[in-house]
Amino acid sequence: MPDLMARRWSRLARHATRPRLTAFAAGLCIAAGQAPLGLWPVALLGLALAAHVWVGAQGARQAAFLGWLIGFAHFLFALNWIVNPFLVEPWRHGWMIPFALFLMAGGLALFWALAFCMAKILKSGLSGRAAVWGVAELARGHVFTGFPWAMPGYIWIDTPVAQLAALIGPYGLTMLGFAFAALLVFAAQRRSVRLAGLSLVLFALVWAGGAYREAQPLPEKTGHNIRVVQPNAPQHLKWDPDYIPVFYNRALELTKGVGEAPADLVIWPETSVAAPLYAAGPYLEEIAQTAAPARAIVGLNRVDGMQGYNSAVLLDETGQVVETYDKHHLVPFGEYMPLPGLLERIGLRAFTAKNGYGYSAGRGPHLFDTGGLGHALPLICYEAIFPRDLRTQERPDWLLQMTNDAWFGGFSGPQQSLVQARFRAIETGLPMVRAANTGVSALVDARGGVIAQIPLGRSGAFTEALPSALPETPYARLGELSVWVMLTLLVIGGWGTARLTRDRKTD
Repeated sequence: MPDLMARRWSRLARHATRPRLTAFAAGLCIAAGQAPLGLWPVALLGLALAAHVWVGAQGARQAAFLGWLIGFAHFLFALNWIVNPFLVEPWRHGWMIPFALFLMAGGLALFWALAFCMAKILKSGLSGRAAVWGVAELARGHVFTGFPWAMPGYIWIDTPVAQLAALIGPYGLTMLGFAFAALLVFAAQRRSVRLAGLSLVLFALVWAGGAYREAQPLPEKTGHNIRVVQPNAPQHLKWDPDYIPVFYNRALELTKGVGEAPADLVIWPETSVAAPLYAAGPYLEEIAQTAAPARAIVGLNRVDGMQGYNSAVLLDETGQVVETYDKHHLVPFGEYMPLPGLLERIGLRAFTAKNGYGYSAGRGPHLFDTGGLGHALPLICYEAIFPRDLRTQERPDWLLQMTNDAWFGGFSGPQQSLVQARFRAIETGLPMVRAANTGVSALVDARGGVIAQIPLGRSGAFTEALPSALPETPYARLGELSVWVMLTLLVIGGWGTARLTRDRKTD
């Protein structure tokens, strides 16, 4: 009798554990599609495993837990770079590493848990589940200002499928991946070779459509050269008084562009000038003289009364500031603290502001008139992960991201940041210039192709002709409207397949 009970318990434990292991493995596989690994076939397998786990879930509660476990594994692996800001001053912030990593992964996974739960309650079928999962990702990109990092749609960046972002954006690509994986699972369930073949044909058509767009010639370059400077200032030394002049002089030397073609505009990255704007006059004059006859755009802090801003300024040939932009989409807990009075009492302060208490938000997007190079839309670091932050009343001629990815370490964070910048170019049909403190600085064409780049962790500069823009894309015009249309079609298809399955079971 005890042996029989032991065998039954073992069997029960095995059956109870297997979905959890599958769910965790599915999350890891999905994360493997993110940069720097970029293993999109493995990520697609993970999405199929996630659909399989959802099908086997016994009720909404188990579906929610398994969805949370998939999301937890995904975000734990994909967002491992989140620990790096705490290592800049480990004696002060190191104790927060496990809380940051596990709470971040667990909190973001709640969106996936809700998606799995609601799809089960609504009995929406597999494609309907893909739609609900897509809604969860939309919510993740907007709730509490949003954090759409590591979207499953980004797995397609080095494939022709990424070109569909010009039509449906990254949220639509995320839903497309979910739907394709769900269709394969449905075909396997029904043991339908025909349905599996249809799935592959649809995928091939999407791939071919993207390849056709990639093959179209790009418009001729503008004929105006941009020089991007990457001083490579490690974060733990960036504000050290002994090293500030080292990094500044290095950037000045790179600005000269010895042996390179003359530049019309020189760009330094985020907070590359250590002095705040009110005290930076001599430095800005020296930068302008070194860059002349080119203009220059540099990143620095700006103080107005009791408020501080993370800013970018456009200088004329004399060093006078002719345009100023203040970052308006700030990083929670990084650049400002929600409930600052309460959190200050337990020793929590913002990381990136030198005084520890955070920045103020600017008024919103602002275009820089760069003369012969047209109008640029400056984005400071975090702002480039939000497609909605690129929508302005007047369409810019090109995008400019100034960033300090030294906060992200050397693995995954900077590479994922570059992928998101490339997607912003595809979505808008605009070239992207990316100036990063430690890398990866890059020049990206209007279809997301990298024309030039400076490797991570190296100082350097490149001078290249600014690519021209493509016509405005449907996604840039319509925003998420195309995503909602796609979502509606998936829901209708999901209800149809769910009803078909129930009818066949009844027969």
